[in-house]
Amino acid sequence: MAAITFHANNVAAAATDDATLIHHSEGSGLGFFGNNFGLSVPVGQFQDSTYVSNANGTASGIKVSNTKYKSASGVSHNGANEIDNETMPNYYAPLNIRFTHDEAVKVQNCKLRIFDRTDITKQASGVTTKVYEVRHPHSTAANTATAGPLSHRGIGTHDWFEFDPEDNMTDMNLTEGPGVSGLNTVNSDSLPSEGDGGVYNWLTGEGSTHESERHDWYIALSASPESIGSKTQYGLYFTLEYL
Repeated sequence: MAAITFHANNVAAAATDDATLIHHSEGSGLGFFGNNFGLSVPVGQFQDSTYVSNANGTASGIKVSNTKYKSASGVSHNGANEIDNETMPNYYAPLNIRFTHDEAVKVQNCKLRIFDRTDITKQASGVTTKVYEVRHPHSTAANTATAGPLSHRGIGTHDWFEFDPEDNMTDMNLTEGPGVSGLNTVNSDSLPSEGDGGVYNWLTGEGSTHESERHDWYIALSASPESIGSKTQYGLYFTLEYL
């Protein structure tokens, strides 16, 4: 049986560590706040903390990594100095989207939207959201010399993808066939050297033809309100085809 689940990616380091299931069917999700839970994000700015919360953002679950938009291709992780998106390791991402199946399958046409929780053709109300798919399964940031981010990506650019309430809805394409923990790429990608600690950059190099019983995507999110007040007409939609 096929299933899509969403996980708070609250891991310490390695991409192979597990994540905490978000019970989205019960109204649980990610909430974006100021410096701490319950504090508002100033209008026109981006969040400084991210928590698992209930649907209205009034009850807190675990605190997860915060990925704050800083520039077209830059991010601040948990308040640290800005780094390039392409150097951000998977475990920085607050969200892990996971597809599972009883048999090994290929996945294609993997698409993400930020919408108003009612109609997937409509943008979230009053919030601009920046989204970036992280493809850097390494235990440290900024380690691109010997274990760079995977070239097998849904989008070629390392810029944030923007969902703007003033724009028409456009899908964000995610990687086809990322494999377990996102460790599938193409054979042209290089493994890290022995001096790099032996951390694997990838385990399979089959590209979009890769078949697996599980596929994982790691998603950085950054949200900015356009007006005061809680923004609850806000959700994430993910779809794919498998064969």
